[in-house]
Amino acid sequence: MRRVQGARWSAWAATAVLVTVAAACGNPDAGDAGSGSGSGTGDAGSGSPTPSGPRPSPSHARFVDDIEWSDGGGRVGMYYAAGRGLMEQHQETAGGPWSRPRLVYATEGDACQSITLKAFRGTVTAIANWGVYCADGEPPTESVAAVGTRGLSAWDTKATEDFDGWEKAAPVAGTGDLLFTNSSTEWLTRLRWSPAGGFGEVEDIRR
Repeated sequence: MRRVQGARWSAWAATAVLVTVAAACGNPDAGDAGSGSGSGTGDAGSGSPTPSGPRPSPSHARFVDDIEWSDGGGRVGMYYAAGRGLMEQHQETAGGPWSRPRLVYATEGDACQSITLKAFRGTVTAIANWGVYCADGEPPTESVAAVGTRGLSAWDTKATEDFDGWEKAAPVAGTGDLLFTNSSTEWLTRLRWSPAGGFGEVEDIRR
């Protein structure tokens, strides 16, 4: 009697082992989950290879301001990068690829809330400001005037410190020059840019 019970127990144990082995063999991926051998790409179990085609052209960042600047419908945009400064990207034509981000002016100052872009005869002007708490409405202490030329492959910049900031840029009639201005009841402050000489000196003219 004891031998029969022992034989039955041995047969049951052998059957249990076979079932366990069969289950494991039937699922070759069992035991891999959480093993740390994956690539971490989130493709586990998808069964599809990673696309090998060309990468898409760089897209643009979230611009503070962007405008149309070329006859082909291209656009240019700018934004502030914390701890870096003023960044620019552009399209040559409407719907075309965006250029890679370009650092136009480097500063670690606190960015203000706005950037002002204008296009004149194939050039682009930019006004950007920095200062402690200026994003909350305080006047800036560092103001940059910038002009993009040669299809925006080059940028001229002029920084003015301890200054409330430029209000606008406009073309000078009969020339290719551009004029940045800030006006008050007592003073007209201006900065001239020319294609040949770039930026001049800041002028304060009493009214």
